Amino acid sequence: MFKSYSMELGGRTLTVEVGRVAKQANGAALMHYGDTTVLCTATASDKPRDGIDFFPLSVEFEEKMYAVGKIPGGFNKREGKASENSVLTARVIDRPMRPLFPKDFRNDCTLNNLVLSVDPECRPELVAMLGSAIATSISDIPFDGPCATTQLGLIDGEFVVNPSQTQWKNSDLNLTVASTAEKVIMIEAGANEIPEAKMIEAIYKCHEINQEIIAFINGICAEVGKKKMEYTSCAIPDEMFEKIKEIIPPAQMETAVFTDDKQTREANIKEITAKLEEAFADNEEWLAILGEAVYQYQKKTVRKMILKDHKRPDGREITQIRPLAAEVDLIPRVHGSAMFTRGQTQICDITTLAPLADAQKVDGLDSNEVVKRYIHHYNFPSYSVGETKPSRGPGRREIGHGALAERALIPVLPSEEEFPYAIRCVSETFESNGSTSMASTCASCMSLMAAGVPIKKMVAGISCGLVTGDTDDDFVLLTDIQGLEDFFGDMDFKVTGTVDGITAIQMDIKIHGLTRPIVEGAIARCREARLFIMDTCMKPAIAEPRKTVSEYAPKIVSIQIDPEKIGDVIGKQGKVIKAIQDENDVKIDITEDGMVSICGINTDKMAEAQRIIDIIVNEFEEGKIYTGKVVSIKEFGAFIEFAPGKEGMVHISKIAKERINHVEDVLTLGDTVTVKCMGKDKMGRMSFSIKDAQ
Repeated sequence: MFKSYSMELGGRTLTVEVGRVAKQANGAALMHYGDTTVLCTATASDKPRDGIDFFPLSVEFEEKMYAVGKIPGGFNKREGKASENSVLTARVIDRPMRPLFPKDFRNDCTLNNLVLSVDPECRPELVAMLGSAIATSISDIPFDGPCATTQLGLIDGEFVVNPSQTQWKNSDLNLTVASTAEKVIMIEAGANEIPEAKMIEAIYKCHEINQEIIAFINGICAEVGKKKMEYTSCAIPDEMFEKIKEIIPPAQMETAVFTDDKQTREANIKEITAKLEEAFADNEEWLAILGEAVYQYQKKTVRKMILKDHKRPDGREITQIRPLAAEVDLIPRVHGSAMFTRGQTQICDITTLAPLADAQKVDGLDSNEVVKRYIHHYNFPSYSVGETKPSRGPGRREIGHGALAERALIPVLPSEEEFPYAIRCVSETFESNGSTSMASTCASCMSLMAAGVPIKKMVAGISCGLVTGDTDDDFVLLTDIQGLEDFFGDMDFKVTGTVDGITAIQMDIKIHGLTRPIVEGAIARCREARLFIMDTCMKPAIAEPRKTVSEYAPKIVSIQIDPEKIGDVIGKQGKVIKAIQDENDVKIDITEDGMVSICGINTDKMAEAQRIIDIIVNEFEEGKIYTGKVVSIKEFGAFIEFAPGKEGMVHISKIAKERINHVEDVLTLGDTVTVKCMGKDKMGRMSFSIKDAQ
């Protein structure tokens, strides 16, 4: 039965259509927000997938070029693999919703979001976030929702709810907050040094709006929501846990997991697992789930010790950061490099500078082509965690971590006018044991400074963890969580920023939300920690950006020309600019407003290219000295080319101080000569003299 529901949201109408399309999905919602239309579906298998110990949830955000009236670029003319924006959007949908599914649910589940139409005033990413929650809530898939999401911008000091595409790009704050009816469950932010207090205000403004959306969704569920399916629980039997504790007493498990060395801990767990495998050799059912049971036993042990005794696995205090180290210039010949180490987490970041023409062009659901001048890539090889597997390119995690570090540093980058370079940072994970994305932010900041990029301020980042008890006020915040505390804890709250404010936030949780004291405490703890990292580790390694770029980096000089002269510099079919580039081994970029950037390694050749462009765009000045090449010889004189397409003539009487009978007696084709501009002759043409330049 077809039903339509509407509410006013952020000054626009949100409409949800149920029962019109995709009726065979477990749940489907055709979402309209303005003219943005997204089909959101939720499907699940009837039975659990065999042999897994996790919830197999897949989230897709499908960008179709027809949604913005485009045909995909490339030879195939068909959408290919998911774009970076698609991956990041899918992650933002996944993170708040995953904890709301039952922990013992092992049925395959897919949330698919098909973008059909895009209204620039209504971002399709937000519509997909809301639609996924609605489709799942009205389906028969077990889900402890509903949840809702709001995006918030900050323009001219005022909050803007669910900003348009243009507002989102120009805002000082890009904040996305998801909530349940009681608590905040996800935060994602990019910010232009927003103070902590302002950020908290923004988060809870989103939370308030989310309550209105949840009430709207509850109304839909009351009318068309399906009864939730019965499913096969994959929880570990209590009987098995009790038997494990008899064989491995809690004190023995505590000794095994409480060490500051990851390899030692893993070896201890392997030994315990082997002992249990021997004990359960005759019980195939228990052997099949032994790995998950040992994991759960470790988790309960670590959580109990942290929550009750404030004892961390590596012996640190609750607010203590692991040992820090930083260095720059460890890799020769690259444009900039830095390594940041925090405990057993180690990132090496390499910066590369290039002309603006090398900036990344992104073809997506936008009315205009997006150009990314700053690119941050993150790599996570298997050796960084002591494992072996082939590299298949960046996955969703790598793309997400790279985007987080990119957001963290964008607010402090110089403008194109100040620093006319395209910039790429690549973070290589050498070792991982907790929050490599925050180590990547620190390493990238130092690498940029080492490369001579005049960033405005230093940026650092840290992650705060959480272990909760039975009540809302029973919790422990952990500064600088390591891998074990991330796996067994309830939260990974990452914050980056400068001394003056926050530049990025990414919050992941495994529970049904955070109270306001937890959010405020985590943000305050992260500020304290990032300032400590900057003062004690990063500044001693490199305190400020270098004044010049590396000798191996391309040099760029910029000159402003009259925009009407751009065609003269480019020439017919680009012949003039190509000749300048080829002869001087430089790369030239020209913007629409006449800003010319000359990029090269050899400064002398760059100066020559600049001299040629100056000649092309400026009129000859009487009395000024010029250098050119003899390109034509006539009986009455010689023609000199000063720049491609710009010539002048030297009369035979002006070639030498003494009288000559033939031009060829002094000049030969291809000679480089220095001449003086003598002003206009009787016919109004500019004349030149070689003898007066001597």
